[in-house]
Amino acid sequence: MMKWTMLLLLLMAGGCSASIEEEAVAKAEVEKPKVVQAGVQIPVIKDFMPRLNFVPRSDVKTHVVLHFSSNAVGNPENPYVYEEIRKVFDEYDVSPHYMIDRNGQIYYMLPETRAARHAGKGDLADFPDYADHLNRYSIGIELMAIGTGEEMATMMSTEDYKKIPQEHIGYTDAQYDALNLLLDDIVARNRNIKKDRDHIIGHDEYAPERKTDPGSLFDWSRVVSVITRN
Repeated sequence: MMKWTMLLLLLMAGGCSASIEEEAVAKAEVEKPKVVQAGVQIPVIKDFMPRLNFVPRSDVKTHVVLHFSSNAVGNPENPYVYEEIRKVFDEYDVSPHYMIDRNGQIYYMLPETRAARHAGKGDLADFPDYADHLNRYSIGIELMAIGTGEEMATMMSTEDYKKIPQEHIGYTDAQYDALNLLLDDIVARNRNIKKDRDHIIGHDEYAPERKTDPGSLFDWSRVVSVITRN
């Protein structure tokens, strides 16, 4: 009887080990960045931020906020390494829902059902209830880009700015194409967001005293027409 009992325990232990190992493998596969479909038919690379970089969302989404991002401060000669930019987000406990690299690749970094930490303090004239709370109502999109020397002055010295290769300044055609696809997808899934300048805004419009992105080098006419603002 003892022999059979020991054999049963060994089999159970082996089964538990296999189950634990399978769970670990499955978890690792889930955590790896991978290409998935976001919304309608847009291929993106899913790479979600840690749990601390967002809060639950209970409010209706009404806006999209555009930003620029880079690691120009830490690596001015090569400021668009995705992993480095993501690390900066993680270190400062901030996050977007999406990020678009220079080639138009879209990174899917948080579900839209979560309120990302991207807008911070600010206000919108037509939405007084949104003061300092735009994160609750918005989707954040970062574009890998660098503004003018003046726009970057609060982040880096003039000497370091001059180290940035000229081709890294401003935005690329591929980014505008990808951004339009993403915005069309977002608008199709969120009836309270319209593709106009009332609903698609820059971070510098919400917080002009402290933010300069997406900046003067961003061509709004390639995304939404300025005449669509009421």
